[in-house]
Amino acid sequence: MTAISAPRTLTRATTFERALLRAASALDGFVATRLERRGRVAYRRAAETQARAARFRSSAQACGAVGLLPR
Repeated sequence: MTAISAPRTLTRATTFERALLRAASALDGFVATRLERRGRVAYRRAAETQARAARFRSSAQACGAVGLLPR
C-alpha cells in the first residue's frame, strides 16, 4: 500500500499532499480489485480464448495479404 492514513492534526500535509495520498489509496484499491478478478479461473479462460481468436485472425489476415483464402 502506498498511502497510510493519519489524522490531520498529526501531519503537516498540505491539501495537495492529502489529495495525492487519497488518489494513491484509490489506485491501490483499484489495482488490488483488478488483480483479484484476474486471478479467477473464468477470467483466465476468457483471456486464453481471446488470445486464440486473435492468433487465428492474424493468421487469416496474413494469408489474405498474400492472396490465399483461409480454410
